Amino acid sequence: MNRRKYLKTLALGSVIPTLTPALPKGIFSWGTPQKIDFTSEWQQWPNMKWIGPEYWSNPLQDWELIDGKPTCMVSAANRNIQLLTIQKQKDLTAFEVAVDLQIHNLENLKCAGLILGAKGPFDDYRSAAVFGKGLNIGLNSKSELVVGDKQFPIGTTSLKDQVTLKLSAVPTTKEYTLKIILTTGDENKATHEVPGVSPDQLAGNFALVADYDTKGVNQTKSVAFSNWRISSSKLLANSNKVFGPIYFAQYTLNKGHLKITAQCSPIEAISGQKISFQIQKNKQWKNLASANVPAESRAANFSINNWEETENTPYRMLLKLPLKDGVKVFTYEGTIAKEPLSQEAIKTAVFSCNFHHGFPDQDIPDNVSKLNPDIVLFLGDQFYEGTGGYGPLFSGAFDKLCLDYLRKWYMFGWSYRELFRHKPCAIIPDDHDVYHGNVWGEGGKQADMSNGVYAPAQDSGGYKMPAEWVNMIQFTQTSHLPDPFDPTPVKQNIGVYYTHWNYAGLSFAILEDRKFKSAPKNVLPPEAEVWNGWIMGDNFDIKAHRNIKAELLGERQHQFLDNWVKDWSNSASMKVVLSQTNFATLATLPKSEKNDANVPSMPIPEKGEYVKGDRPTADMDSNGWPAAQRDIAVAKIRKGFAFHIAGDQHLASFVQYGLEEHGDSGHAFAGPALNNIWPRRFWPEVDSSNHSYENPAYTGNHYDGFGNKMTVKAVANPYNTGKTPEIIHNRSTGFGLVTFNKTKRTIKTECWPRFVDPVKHPELQYAGWPVTIKQEDNFAKSAKAWLPTIKISSKQLPVLQVFERNELVYAIRLKEKSFQPKTFNEGAFDVKLINTETGDEKLFSGLAARKENREVIEVEI
Repeated sequence: MNRRKYLKTLALGSVIPTLTPALPKGIFSWGTPQKIDFTSEWQQWPNMKWIGPEYWSNPLQDWELIDGKPTCMVSAANRNIQLLTIQKQKDLTAFEVAVDLQIHNLENLKCAGLILGAKGPFDDYRSAAVFGKGLNIGLNSKSELVVGDKQFPIGTTSLKDQVTLKLSAVPTTKEYTLKIILTTGDENKATHEVPGVSPDQLAGNFALVADYDTKGVNQTKSVAFSNWRISSSKLLANSNKVFGPIYFAQYTLNKGHLKITAQCSPIEAISGQKISFQIQKNKQWKNLASANVPAESRAANFSINNWEETENTPYRMLLKLPLKDGVKVFTYEGTIAKEPLSQEAIKTAVFSCNFHHGFPDQDIPDNVSKLNPDIVLFLGDQFYEGTGGYGPLFSGAFDKLCLDYLRKWYMFGWSYRELFRHKPCAIIPDDHDVYHGNVWGEGGKQADMSNGVYAPAQDSGGYKMPAEWVNMIQFTQTSHLPDPFDPTPVKQNIGVYYTHWNYAGLSFAILEDRKFKSAPKNVLPPEAEVWNGWIMGDNFDIKAHRNIKAELLGERQHQFLDNWVKDWSNSASMKVVLSQTNFATLATLPKSEKNDANVPSMPIPEKGEYVKGDRPTADMDSNGWPAAQRDIAVAKIRKGFAFHIAGDQHLASFVQYGLEEHGDSGHAFAGPALNNIWPRRFWPEVDSSNHSYENPAYTGNHYDGFGNKMTVKAVANPYNTGKTPEIIHNRSTGFGLVTFNKTKRTIKTECWPRFVDPVKHPELQYAGWPVTIKQEDNFAKSAKAWLPTIKISSKQLPVLQVFERNELVYAIRLKEKSFQPKTFNEGAFDVKLINTETGDEKLFSGLAARKENREVIEVEI
């Protein structure tokens, strides 16, 4: 399948694989069997664009609550509402279900009514809620009763008025008989019995459905429901499985400044609603701030200065909703963790690239929680355009576009919120988060959509979606980050979020490596024949254009990095760069391929097999291009001995960057994809005669497709694991863990496959991991000379900065009281020592750097 067709298929959301359940937890084990007498209470809620906490609507933007009735605002295929709190188990318990429905549009109606036994790809009620399919029972446009794929005439019953659909499931010896009664407003009744229904067919979710036989979406109001009832002597029930109106919250703490964002349902239309951020002190809840939930983002951000709590502090978001029967209170609780400044080792969990192949992804929080990370990082593509089915909306009413995004974002939180409920979390959006396959932001300009929404629009540079929509995305995902270094918006008034996050003795530079980047098609000559960031011209040599005038990070972020490498405040001892993608292009492709369009359909090799015939790629979506700007970025980052963590690549790797020579710069870890839709690979042309999975032949010094130097130390290539579902197990999915030891100044990187218990099976990391390096390995350029040894007599270890002709060479916090700074040539240098706690500084000007230097300078600071 070519890339264009594959992307279109993903966008339409029709790729919903049939998967083997991976976990024992599911819709048949989470609840308690009990007597059920359920009646919907929609009449208590005002009109709004949300159906309520007991339900999940598919898709969100197509349903509204109007006059107490969930109403489908379109006529299209498989629009449904799933009940989250009650499920049918696999036994022969009798039950009754009834609902009132009003059909507004009969044209092309396939079924309006109920779904029984809705099941998803995984044995989990959330999987069923999003992807659930079951036995449809209802009415069609021909006034027929629909039961699954069969239709039965029901006489003269009118469908113009409200219809009550009532079903009794009566068990026999081994199966059910369904007794169905249809009643209209004039008391006309039609009855029908369906014998021989297996209990397995009815096990799962209860749902409502409005299903039309149409191509695309007809913007015509279709069906309204009310008075949904379910009764039984024994069904599974769990009232804790509601979702919303507060879905999740994420926070960062930065030098005493707490920022936290609560993500809510579309409740903005409820007059008098208010959400409050509270903390618990002395067993009492203290209100710190309150706000109204806004339209569009449906996210409330709270910024608390002078955070002084020194222990784990419980928090809650408290939401008051004035309903018709009184004020109803909802809460979401979590913990603001004690900042582990004195903790020796800080563990950061690394995630990116999340499609719905494994939704709801319960294995990830289950396994990651055993490693107990201190910090959680989501580095882009929190979802893809086709996540959850139904495809993306690229046009239409603005709020519909917002709701379309929010449904995918809510799914992300449903899967992963337990990872960051009690820990600080950095989240940065990538291209798919803003509905791009690739994005070259060109300073925030508007993309040209005249030739469609895919490759031509992306190649034009800028953003395809409206600027206010992009800002809404950024607010939901990044408003909890520390304040931007320079908040000045870019073109179209699109905001920025690149920033310095200082936490737990680690200093993070959070970059935006898409927003300022030039579009290749706009700067390369026509003979390059750029398509979606790939060179299609047969004889075009991209390496000959290494110094082309093009942007990568942009001047503003260069200034930020210059400031950041010098800033070691708040006892920072190690520096880390976070970005969407890395500064090398690691993947290879068969020599016959001009681009990566066929990657999803390429054969997956057997374990230990070496794939031959590949070449380095020149994918300009990566940060290997533009190469000269890549060099500037790498040179700036290594001045702080910074480690780089990135997402995006769909190919986990551990590399060392090279500038003048291989291995002279910092290390980078690109984590594995959570759900891999683009299983890239790295099979360079090398002597593979002694290759094995455990001792791969592809490690060592390499050049990428742009001529960038890189030393490859570990790669997680896809291979056939023999496990199902293959779409997850055979595509090198998983997560990373990076541990920063602030005392030893070491960095340990782990790379874990999905479904591996890291405690029970520590030996089952991807081949080549774990990898441990020293902090100083991130500026590994060989010394040509040495400055005098600095000996510190005071208790506090200062930051040391080395300058040559007023330009910073590097900066590092000393880990020992004796340190001899290296230089890369002989001559005169200035050395500054800074006590970041007191602000005291000592400057030594004109120190001589020699090949051999036995001079010692004793310093008290």
